[in-house]
Amino acid sequence: MENESEFTSGTPVRPVRPLIPAMWRGFRGRCPHCGEGKLFRAFVKVNDACPACGEDFHHHRADDLPAYLVVFIVGHIVVGAFMGVETIGDLALWQHLAIWVPLTIVACIALLQPVKGAVVGLQWALYMHGFGGHEDDIEHHPELETADGAAR
Repeated sequence: MENESEFTSGTPVRPVRPLIPAMWRGFRGRCPHCGEGKLFRAFVKVNDACPACGEDFHHHRADDLPAYLVVFIVGHIVVGAFMGVETIGDLALWQHLAIWVPLTIVACIALLQPVKGAVVGLQWALYMHGFGGHEDDIEHHPELETADGAAR
């Protein structure tokens, strides 16, 4: 393939957007396009557009993926640390609860916004969910279609 930004489906050529820098900018809470404007207007509420460059964010679809990723990341860290502490010493149940429950809650809250920003950066870099300048095709389940092909 001569041009990395060319799509094989016959759609027009689009410039390649850098994936890792876009996700890093989102992780830092900045616009994945320019890296200057704020991505969030509240804890996990994404701005409708970048205040610096005007890139639209209103159509992003992060949905539940950031929460799933945070649970996956924090779960691995906390379970690994718990097993390490359990191997080294013998703590009572209340001590484990006093350590691991607050640590898990704080880690989840601390990672939720950065991970959501990285997911928005991923979607921007890959032209997903409206970031490519077109509306997403709504997929319908074949069993929900009527005889004439229309969705119910």
